[in-house]
Amino acid sequence: MTEPTSSPLAEGRWLWRRLYAFLASCALLWLLANAIDRIEPEDLPPIASGLMGLLALTVILYLVAPTAQQLMVLVADLRSHRIRGGAR
Repeated sequence: MTEPTSSPLAEGRWLWRRLYAFLASCALLWLLANAIDRIEPEDLPPIASGLMGLLALTVILYLVAPTAQQLMVLVADLRSHRIRGGAR
């Protein structure tokens, strides 16, 4: 059995995804905390819901979205399928 080769793309190690998700989550939580302190109580629910939705989107993209390496493999597969004529 051959050992998996290391990816030439940094994202294959998930470092940049983790860093982005951590920084984006911290920024959104900071915005939510500031909104709670500054906004009138009756205006807070829609703003808080929007910020929590952005946090949920960040988590979903972090867990589900393909890496750049996976996207490149997909594009290469589609391109080679297209060049061969593909099935119609």
